[in-house]
Amino acid sequence: MAKIVIDGGYKLNGVVSISGSKNAALPCIAATLLTSQPCILENVPEISDVEVMFGIIQSIGGKVERLAKNKYKIQTQKISSSSLPRDLVRKLRASILFLGPLLAKKGQVKMAHPGGCILGKRPIGTHFEALEALGVKFQQNRLFYTGRVKRLKGAKMFLDEVSVTATENALMAASLASGKTIIKPAACEPSVINLAQMLKKMGAKIKNEGTHTIEVEGVTTLSGCQHKINADEIETGTWAIAAAITKGQITIKNAPLENLDAILYKLGQIGVRYKIENSNLLILPSNNLKASRIQIDTWPRLPTDLQPQLTVLVTQAGGDSLIHDWLYEKRLLYTQELVKMGAQIILFDPHRALVHGPTQLSGREIKSPDLRAGMAYILAGLCAQGQTIVGKVENIERGYEEIEEKLQKLGAKIKRV
Repeated sequence: MAKIVIDGGYKLNGVVSISGSKNAALPCIAATLLTSQPCILENVPEISDVEVMFGIIQSIGGKVERLAKNKYKIQTQKISSSSLPRDLVRKLRASILFLGPLLAKKGQVKMAHPGGCILGKRPIGTHFEALEALGVKFQQNRLFYTGRVKRLKGAKMFLDEVSVTATENALMAASLASGKTIIKPAACEPSVINLAQMLKKMGAKIKNEGTHTIEVEGVTTLSGCQHKINADEIETGTWAIAAAITKGQITIKNAPLENLDAILYKLGQIGVRYKIENSNLLILPSNNLKASRIQIDTWPRLPTDLQPQLTVLVTQAGGDSLIHDWLYEKRLLYTQELVKMGAQIILFDPHRALVHGPTQLSGREIKSPDLRAGMAYILAGLCAQGQTIVGKVENIERGYEEIEEKLQKLGAKIKRV
């Protein structure tokens, strides 16, 4: 099991390029099952979550070819099985994104409960309700969910939760359903928009993506396409925070500036200095960080995937910062390790914490419980005194491409062991 070793206290300086978005890549990979023709995806992040999605596609008859770095051709001329491999499904929460495409193409699906980060019992019932509105009948036992439908039929659906992946599942299924589907309240995240753009290149008839009411007019077949995955707004925010907590200066290239409104607003409120320069995001040395309320919500407000990193940032800010993240009941448990590093954090309940800063953090050995908390521990190690060792690096590599290499180029004293 790999570890990352960090010697803290060094300013980060230099240039870093943003990779393709994990959250956008995974539904686009699943969407390739909707056609028997080849799909070429560009700017695909080379991370372990993507490898698992490729593995699932290959297990049911698809072919995946790496054309170049971050560029892949995916084709499933014939889906050989509608039963997804349990060992791969249990590695990845996003494996549930195969529900919609398999039901649309095969009329049936069988899968175990999806795995991934241990963040609490985020319900997946919204996925089933959305697909049931299109005519699917689901059953479940102790190990598996099974779904069947003769032909998906368009419908007006209401999502009990404004779920990103449930919206994406509904979008993919509705694209091949007969008739018109209205999805509300639909998620508006950049990954939903990116998926809709890909589906439209394939021939889908979709309107109003990026709003809370999406309309889909089903078609009988979809074709292959070439599509580029959008740059990762979460990674962008992470690098901006890395620069701020080390009082360094970083030029962030390939940043998705159109998707950064809430993130840049909050960073500016905290006192992070930045400017847009030649389509790049320049983070300037920031010496007077101020406390702020970190209120997580659905897009276009602050995303939950950036909350742990922002929490580390406000440990270095003067005053009391309230953290409120209602999406997962175990999301804030990582703060216990930050307290052991010297952070002054009071955990009120599973969803709220108070951070008092600034405090000097001290290095220690900790394990990454999940993807985003693991990245937060790396950030904490960058500004801590002494050495920090972050275990279970595999969790972090699920969502960040070349994390060690990028940090080394910026001057961090870091190595993977």
